[in-house]
Order: sequence, then C-alpha cells, then structure tokens
Amino acid sequence: MITITAATGRYGRLVVDALLRRGVPVNEIVAAVRSPEKVTDLAAKGVQVREADYDRPETLKAAFAGADKLLLIPSADFDERYPQMARAVEAAIGAGVGLVAYASFVNTDTSTLRLGEAHKLTEAFIRDSGLPYVMLRNGAYIEVYAGDLGGMDYALSTGVLIGSAGTGKISGASRDDLAEAAAVVLTSEHQAGKVYELGGTAWTKADLAAAVSQLTGKPLVYQDLPVEAYVQALTGSGLPKFLAEIIADAGFATTRGDWYTDSTDLPRLLGRPSTPLIDVVAATLKRNGRL
Repeated sequence: MITITAATGRYGRLVVDALLRRGVPVNEIVAAVRSPEKVTDLAAKGVQVREADYDRPETLKAAFAGADKLLLIPSADFDERYPQMARAVEAAIGAGVGLVAYASFVNTDTSTLRLGEAHKLTEAFIRDSGLPYVMLRNGAYIEVYAGDLGGMDYALSTGVLIGSAGTGKISGASRDDLAEAAAVVLTSEHQAGKVYELGGTAWTKADLAAAVSQLTGKPLVYQDLPVEAYVQALTGSGLPKFLAEIIADAGFATTRGDWYTDSTDLPRLLGRPSTPLIDVVAATLKRNGRL
C-alpha cells in the first residue's frame, strides 16, 4: 500500500497519476487528504480516499493504517508546516508505516531560505523517529516562476520581469518530472536512508524572461531589484507583506546558490533528461491562457 498525503494539491495528484502509469494497482493507492470531496474523481477510479487533516491528529493514524510507504507532502501553511509534519510523523509511527518519503527542498542541509527551516526541522525529526525514510529534496517548480501564482500578465504588459535573484542559477524542474521521480522511488526497493537532490538543468531569471519572450513574441527582460524594493513592488501589487517577504527571501537565496544543485539524481531516476525550461514555460503559459 502506498499512501500519498496532500493529494488534492498539484504535486500530490501528479504523483498518484504517475503511480498509476507505473502499474501500481489502483486499490493499493491511498489518497490521504483534508477534503475528500475534492478527489471524488480519484475515488471513482478506485483509489482509496481517506481523510487526513494535519491539524486534526486523530484523523492521521487511521489514514496511514496499512501503509507500506507514505509520501509526506507539506501543506502550504508555512507557519504551521513543522508542527503539522511532526504530528504526521508521530501518526506514521503509530500506524506502523514501513517507509516515509518526505517531499523536502533542494539543499536542505545548507539552505538559508526562511521556508527551508521547517524542512530542516522535519528532516531531523524523521531521522530521530526511527522510521525508515527517504528524502526527496525537490528543486523549484518551473511552473511557479512561469506564472502559476500570477504576475506574468503584469510582466508581459510592462516588458519587465522583476526579482532579487541576480544571476543566480536555479535548478528548477517541472512538477510532472518531480512527481514521476517520486513515483519511481516509491515503487523501487532498497530506498531507506537515501537522500535525493532533485534539480533540473540550471537556468537564471534572465533565461526565464528570454524563454517567455521567445514564446509570446513580446519583449521581456529581467530587472534585478534590492530585496526591500522587491518587497515593496510585491506589496504594491496587492500581496500581503508576509508573503511578499517570503517570496523576496526565496528569490534572494538564489544569489547564495540555495536553488542550485549539480546532482544528476533527477535525470537518473527519470531515465531521461529533465523537461527543458522552455517546454515547461510553454505548457504553463498555455494552461494559464497566456499563449
């Protein structure tokens, strides 16, 4: 039995799809989700759907029962990530889970990101728990940079893509590739104790702007800003200050190499090169009605 938490999210759903493509019997996949009504389509396919709310620990042990392998995907609740993950790990212990795969950040050991702290704490908690584990340290989602969270319309209208990443390299990858890599690990033996740094071919924010410009036919250049100026620009566009500060911090961390890895773990697991930047950007722009 393979249990996937947060299976209502884009990454979690893609992992379920990848497991099915790899031939895992549908009744041996559990979608452990906070809102079961959001995955009725998975239930219709025969996937087991169980309620699993990180903020309601009483739902977790039952959701994880019978799991040989558990993919633990953090929620988007940044401030509560570590407490939520600690509760989930404790429930996994109680449920007798055979292996915990944790969806972490690339370079967790050395990362200076504010968002990375919860991952450091969670990885340490998992190691200390005594559970067999494997760490899936995901690189940045290209789709987020290409406009999944908004902002690309403004960039294209002004001809300027702003940020605080400098010329730092980002070993970003598509959600599909990262989900497929997770499915490979979850369907492979002898994974306990392994740590995968999952990054694609590195690119810069200037490369991203050039790809968008090439695809849309509209001029777009990258303009680097000091962190505070970037925060002000983001709050000026309507983002809450705390979120703007997190985004700017994550961007500036690129200048310190936090989003770069020379690891070949991702293409090795995929058995092919990771999907090129321009292909992921094209798919993202098309999905969001910008191409």
